[in-house]
Amino acid sequence: MAVMEKHILATGYNGAPRNMADCLELGCKRELQGILSGQGHELCRGLHAEQNVIIQAAVHGVRLEHSVIYCTHQPCVICAKMLINCGVSAVYFAQAYPDPLSESFFAEAGIPLTKLEPSPEPPCRMPITPTAS
Repeated sequence: MAVMEKHILATGYNGAPRNMADCLELGCKRELQGILSGQGHELCRGLHAEQNVIIQAAVHGVRLEHSVIYCTHQPCVICAKMLINCGVSAVYFAQAYPDPLSESFFAEAGIPLTKLEPSPEPPCRMPITPTAS
């Protein structure tokens, strides 16, 4: 997700391009060939969420320069290069992805890459009041 000043600019998803069958339907070619995670990206039908957020922004004429990116996993080096070229100001992620080259690229570009830690506090919940039948 790309955000600027608390407004969502664009969102992305992990999966196949539009109008194409997903790996969940067809089976993962990389998995079937025993290719390790992070390798053989060119064989994968899917796009990373970071790639899709950039595409969605472009399709809708939205600039990502100075935006902040929030994603589920640390971006791979391919996504890192794309986000750097978009001029994003920071990247936050929930789960690590073993890609030291990606980390070094963000550092060299001066873009903070931050792993989010789970909050010890439960989210605020509104009480549910049963309705009369």
